[in-house]
Amino acid sequence: MTRFAHVIKRSGVTVPFTPNRISNAIYRAAVAVGGRDKLTAEKLTKQVIEYMEETIPEGEIPTVEQIQDASEKILIENGHAKVAKAYILYRNDRARMREQRESQTIRPSTNIPWAKIWQVLDWSASHNLHTTLHYKNRLDKGELQQIVSESEMFYEEDIKLAAQEICLRRDDLRIVLISGPSSSGKTTTTIKIGQILKQMGISLVALNVDNYFFDLEKHPKDEFGDYDFETPQALDLSLINQHLAELVEGKEVHIPFYNFKEGKRNGSQIKMQIGKNDIILIDSLHGLYPPMTEGIAPEKKYKLYLEPLLQMKDSKDQYIRWTDIRLMRRMLRDEAFRGYDPERTLTHWHYVRSGEMRHIIPNNIYADFIINSAMPYELSIYKSRLYDQFKTWVDKYKEDPLREDAYARAQRGYDLLSEIPELTDASFVPSDSVIREFIGGSSLKYH
Repeated sequence: MTRFAHVIKRSGVTVPFTPNRISNAIYRAAVAVGGRDKLTAEKLTKQVIEYMEETIPEGEIPTVEQIQDASEKILIENGHAKVAKAYILYRNDRARMREQRESQTIRPSTNIPWAKIWQVLDWSASHNLHTTLHYKNRLDKGELQQIVSESEMFYEEDIKLAAQEICLRRDDLRIVLISGPSSSGKTTTTIKIGQILKQMGISLVALNVDNYFFDLEKHPKDEFGDYDFETPQALDLSLINQHLAELVEGKEVHIPFYNFKEGKRNGSQIKMQIGKNDIILIDSLHGLYPPMTEGIAPEKKYKLYLEPLLQMKDSKDQYIRWTDIRLMRRMLRDEAFRGYDPERTLTHWHYVRSGEMRHIIPNNIYADFIINSAMPYELSIYKSRLYDQFKTWVDKYKEDPLREDAYARAQRGYDLLSEIPELTDASFVPSDSVIREFIGGSSLKYH
């Protein structure tokens, strides 16, 4: 027990004090440097609270900054220098992100693939799809089918170009990495590239890195108690590198099997070996994370990055955010194929976003090719399925200080869909479209 009942957030809002949030933060920092001792994290948390009780006057409500200062001090004093450094780096990273949001100065982001963006923007403008108003005008003219054909063709051209580059390097290549943030369309894209390569005599042999997750009990949690599957440290990167090196040399390896129901990795159960015309395929959020394949020579890897890089402005002259498109995609996919309520996806998205901003999106600079998976018409389909729910979430979380992120995303989603024309019948969507990955009805076989 502690005498602290509340904590003051940076926004000035007072929320309940939860010791687990301290231990979770310490444990996440430990995982980042290879540690997985939750008991030690809990012991250190007790010391943090004891230190705060000694230094913070009776009746004063601690701030988030005071808690973090105390955590850094206790970590260093207990000899956990590496963990303290990871904690400080994460804290500084978050502070920098806040400053960028608050600043009125526009700075070019290193996370944005500018060359690809210009290509997509040029395409959008030339097809009168660069604003929600232009898009609506084309729909009013009865041009839906043309919009669908043009959009799908643009995506397919990217896929063909990527496949051609892989084929040109087939003598040296041993691994193809397809990466991108959540719900960017990796599964569909992987299948389509595989189909083209098969016609060229190349087979993609998938290595499912999900089998390399550490046991669930070793995973860090967020402040709401959700396990963190979004960090690359949730994977046994050392074992992945070892197996990849052996596979590239033509050796047979025994891949572990991860039982998601039990949350445990069960031994070496899957035999794998690649042939002369085989290329290893890794379809993963963290495919471009350098430590994932650091033991493999660069010329043996081809790296693809994928994201819905929609270039369309709303009525407020603001570009539609790619993360909002992916959030809606994941809501529909999780509900249709995993039985998750869309609200659960909304309230967890802050954690997804935090992980991808640290470990996924910055790595697009390592990509050999970038594919745009956005379809200008997809938001019209999502409106009929999510619009009313966004309004409900706006009302529900408006006054909840613990769900500021969920409220902000719900409000943004509601405002966006308010000006998007609604399409209730999705039968016009091609059966092999990337959109089918999220709304169902695909002719492609997903595993």
